[in-house]
Amino acid sequence: MSAMRTRNRLFAGLVVTAALLVGTTTPVAAAPVVLSSGHVDVIDVDYAGGALTVDVLDGTGTTSVERNPADVLFRVPNTAKITVPVGSAWSYLGTGGQAWVLPQSSTAGLLWAGWNTTEVPSGIFQNNRVTFKLSSVSGPAGFSIYTVSGGTPTVLFDSGNGLPDSLNVNYNAHAHANWGFDAAGTYAVTFEVTGKLAATGATVSSGAQTFTFEVLS
Repeated sequence: MSAMRTRNRLFAGLVVTAALLVGTTTPVAAAPVVLSSGHVDVIDVDYAGGALTVDVLDGTGTTSVERNPADVLFRVPNTAKITVPVGSAWSYLGTGGQAWVLPQSSTAGLLWAGWNTTEVPSGIFQNNRVTFKLSSVSGPAGFSIYTVSGGTPTVLFDSGNGLPDSLNVNYNAHAHANWGFDAAGTYAVTFEVTGKLAATGATVSSGAQTFTFEVLS
């Protein structure tokens, strides 16, 4: 009986040791969720419990899902390539007369990219708005976000003329715009969302959030 108990203790020790060794293995990073077509709010702003947060609201499936920006890869296919319109108003966009653009209207086979502040309650921030700040862009060429009305572009963000760029966005807003990339390659685009509390005047921040876009040639 005593020999049996000894073997059982030895076996248990080996199991615990193996478990500890497994626990020390460096975890393998999960592959990112690739989004390539359909509705997505790239900058999904929430305010709750005193915290201002930014997620990606993935609406490409049948049910919308909030995702950590670090877990998402936005894919821009070569079908997004356009010929840049002629004129000085378009000088911010493209290289060699071409650019890759995710359009402000829903287009089959492309992401319909936008943002929303629908989860920001009224009365929390001064002037009922927050500020989107594009603080950095790492990539092969320029990045811009712009709208077009009557054939004329209005540039909201443009990495080509210096950063940071800022845009005030009202609470309870949901908007789409054109997301432009001047060349194929991978872009790391960093935004921060801030707001001044109406009650105290203190500024709260989402912290820097980086979004990765893969633009295919």
